[in-house]
Parts: sequence; structure tokens; C-alpha cells
Amino acid sequence: MAKIKPFKAVRPVADKVALVTCRTYDDYSSAELAAWLDFNPYSFLHVIHPAYANAQKVSLEKRFKAVANKYQDFKHDQILIEEEHPVFYLYEIQSKEQIFTGIIAGTSVKDYQDNVIKKHEDTLQYRVELFKDYLHQTNFNTEPVLITYPDSVEINTFIALRKKSKPVYEYSTTNKEKHTLWKIDTQSEIDWLQEHFEKIPNLYIADGHHRSASAELLYEQDKHLGNENLNYFMSFLIAESNVKIYEFNRLIRDLNGLNKEEFIKKLSENFIIKAKDQEIWKPQNKFEFGMYLDGSFYALFYKHENHIATTVLDDLDAQILYDKVLFPILGIEDLRNDERIDYIPGKQSISVIKDLIDEGEFEVGFMLYPSDINEIKALADNNLIMPPKSTYIEPKFRSGLVVYEL
Repeated sequence: MAKIKPFKAVRPVADKVALVTCRTYDDYSSAELAAWLDFNPYSFLHVIHPAYANAQKVSLEKRFKAVANKYQDFKHDQILIEEEHPVFYLYEIQSKEQIFTGIIAGTSVKDYQDNVIKKHEDTLQYRVELFKDYLHQTNFNTEPVLITYPDSVEINTFIALRKKSKPVYEYSTTNKEKHTLWKIDTQSEIDWLQEHFEKIPNLYIADGHHRSASAELLYEQDKHLGNENLNYFMSFLIAESNVKIYEFNRLIRDLNGLNKEEFIKKLSENFIIKAKDQEIWKPQNKFEFGMYLDGSFYALFYKHENHIATTVLDDLDAQILYDKVLFPILGIEDLRNDERIDYIPGKQSISVIKDLIDEGEFEVGFMLYPSDINEIKALADNNLIMPPKSTYIEPKFRSGLVVYEL
């Protein structure tokens, strides 16, 4: 049984919403970030990245306090306003390729602890601690955890009918997305949604493992204060068929002392290799990998007829690449921290990989076939963890659209 809760959100005034909301600041280059901060005084980037030019010189504690102060400035100046009553939201992101629609709600820390909300990625403790401290100092969060639920005819019907009503916001952004937000604020609608989610046995984190772990850590630290808001963290709940899962492709800086012929010979022990020359080739199915090396593309077909899987993880393409290539041949053991490996989201063109290798920064690139939601759920159900950077999942939420105060 999954428990969801409405909350008194803080959000932009309607006439400034397109100016306030932004992508997460990690998505901006330094030049873009500086330009937006200079050009747009309403951007939420001013809140999440105050004192941008001096960021490296300021201690974390001072930076977090600056975030909290700037957030209060935005509220004082009526750029951000608070709901009068707890509500849910229905939120839609429409791009050229796809439409994502989901419900913004508070989800239970207890459900997270009891594995009602299931995980499939490992977390780095220092990042969990850092974001916990950030939440403690700033007292707000504007990046919800992306959580999937099983497709439901009843919830789909509810969403379709609700979308016919007048939205709170309807606006476009410079990355050519259209965003629409509806408020779900009648008690009958709130009760109906809560009752239907209580019938769902499990929810699955798609993106935001560090954020949910940080919320749990903050709850454990401060639960003695009796603050009800700490019992929940903000989530964007979306039907599992509505998420878009991309792969993360791998770039390697060297061949671990091997020449091209030696490397290909070692690969051939576990893969059927077909040269594609200048034909850009992407995997079409599981157990297939693309490779770019020395100016040529290759198709690699894993000899899986000899493959013995003892767990669901053993059949994951990212794990196979690690077990058969990255670790035994290229000597890369730590996928998180080894500086010889880098990652490119599958949403980006393969030509980016080709260019980086042609320029000499990397020696070889591997293209993977994306995982599907059933693989992710099977891993979570078996308490198994994917290798780092296995999935890049959309939609991505805009900062400053909805704020959950702690």
C-alpha cells in the first residue's frame, strides 16, 4: 500500500512562471549559467546557485545559507507564492518527441524504509550526506523524485478528465518544451487519488535515489522535532509506460596497454564482431553492443547462448559489458571513480562519441541497448543494484516550478 499526501506547495506567480523555472543547474555550461543569471533576474538559478562567481570561495554552510536567504527574498518579493491549502498537482511536459504526464505529491519516508518504494541504484554516502545538509539548512526542496507506478485505467481516466479543466500554468520554455500544471484541490479528488494509490503494492524510483536517501537521513536526524513535513518527500508519480529510458554509453581513454588487434582478439572470445566501417551503428536488441575504434564502427553480438545467469543482474547489458570487457580486458574496476571512463547519455547523438574519439581524448567507445522498465523492476524486486550510469530516464523536472517546504 503506497501512501501519498497533498502539501502546501510554494510556486511562481502565474505571470512569471516561464521566467522563474529552470533546468537543474548541472545541465548548464558555465557560459550559459552566467548568461541566464545576468539576463534573467527572476530565474530560480539565482536561488539554487547564489553568488555564482564566488561559488568556489564560499564554504558549503555559507552557500546553503545564501540559498535559504535568496529563497526567502523570492517569497518576500512575491515572485513565489504559497498555496492556501494542501494540494496535489497534475503536471504535463510536452516535447517534440513525447508527452509526459504525472502527479506531484508527497510520498512517505516510511514507505521508502519499508521497501514499498523500491530502489534499483546504489547511492554515494557523501552525496546523500551533502544533500541532507542542504535540505537541513535551506528547508526546501524543488527537485522531486521521479517514481513510477503500474499503469491504471482508473488513474488514466482521472488524468484525462482532469486535463480538460483550466490549468494553473500553461507555458513554453527555450528548449522547446510546453509545460502545463493543474491543481488538484477538492477533497473528493484528493481522497480518490489517495485511495487508489493505497491499492498499489509497490512504487519504483526511476530517478532520484540520492534525493530520497537524503530525505530519509534528514527524517532520522530531525524526527524528534515532530515536524510532519519530514515524514514525506516530494515526488513526481508517473505511469511506468510513460517514462522514457535511455542508455548511458561508455567512453574509454585507452586500451590498457593493448594494441587494436590484441584488443579485438580478446573481444572475439565473447562476441561475434562485424565491421561496419563508417556506418553509424546502434544496437537493435539486448545482447548487442556498438563500438567505435580507430575511425571505424563495429557491431558486437554477445555469445549469450553460452551465458549462464544466476540473477537478473547477470542478464543486464551494462553488467555484461563490465564483466566481459571493461574489467577483465580494460582493467576498469571502479565504474564510479576511475578517470579512464566517461559516460554519454543515449539521448545524445553517436556522432558526439565519434568526435571525442577522433579528437584523441578517448580511444574506444561502446554503445548499449537501453534497459526497459521490466528489467529495472525485476532488479528492484530482487534487491539488486544496477552498475553506475546504466540508465538516463526522462522526464526531467524543472527547478522552481513546485517547492516542497520542510
